[in-house]
Amino acid sequence: MKLVRFQTSGNVSLGALVDDNTVVDFSAADPTLPTSMKALLALGPAGLQKAVAAITNAPDSAKIPLSSVQLLAPVGDAQKILCIGQNYRDHCIEQNQPIPESAILFSKYPTALNDPDGVVRIPKLAKQVDYEAELAVVIGGAGGGGRYIPVEEALNHVAGYMCANDVSARDIQFADKQWVRGKSPDGFYPTGPYLLTADEVADPHDLDISLTLNGQTMQTSNTSNLIFNVPFLISYLSQTMTLLPGDILSTGTPGGVGIFRKPPILLKQGDTMSVTIAGLGTLTNTVEED
Repeated sequence: MKLVRFQTSGNVSLGALVDDNTVVDFSAADPTLPTSMKALLALGPAGLQKAVAAITNAPDSAKIPLSSVQLLAPVGDAQKILCIGQNYRDHCIEQNQPIPESAILFSKYPTALNDPDGVVRIPKLAKQVDYEAELAVVIGGAGGGGRYIPVEEALNHVAGYMCANDVSARDIQFADKQWVRGKSPDGFYPTGPYLLTADEVADPHDLDISLTLNGQTMQTSNTSNLIFNVPFLISYLSQTMTLLPGDILSTGTPGGVGIFRKPPILLKQGDTMSVTIAGLGTLTNTVEED
């Protein structure tokens, strides 16, 4: 399923994208389904089975043209956004950094979430803002998250996958000598356009990933190039914190980011950036300066 969160006529709802041009509104198809993605995922397989039934039995009144809705970040109420730095070999090489021996963790905050086609606003303080295409993993699934998750069981705790853009204020990041403030300005984490459930992704480590800036390809790679893969990261993180349904794990970006190009290519007023991941659609956002 392609799960979506969307707004129409001022109301926010959950639903599913079907036929790539129609949204089934769960609130109209089955009012007993939650209106929060986190709450839906917390129901586990039973919740997704109800969602499938809602799609199958949806009356025409629950079917809305995609062109008539505004898609929102699929998980709008994530409690944690956990991000991995320097997790592609080519990204390490372009910044003259050694391949990390352990996963590098930082966080973005829920206020950084942004929508498909949303505007990324550059704060007045930031002068060097960059893009980063990433595969985002959403916790849930049959396992539902938890503590001390074994590597071999980790994928059972995945609800699905989506495109993400880890927008980064490099000048703030480098000046602070840690990453959180430069990574977490409001709106600096667009996700979407939909959450593709895990059953439709045969292998999260064999997905082409790319980013274009104003139509020019800046990043192109495959998730097979991840240094630390998804099962390892889920198990690794769960050793010290409880992973909850709706938590987002952002797995890192490949080479080609703007700051390490010669000369650097940084985001500016009027830019359009698009992240595309095989099977997960294209996430497009524009840039404005505050």
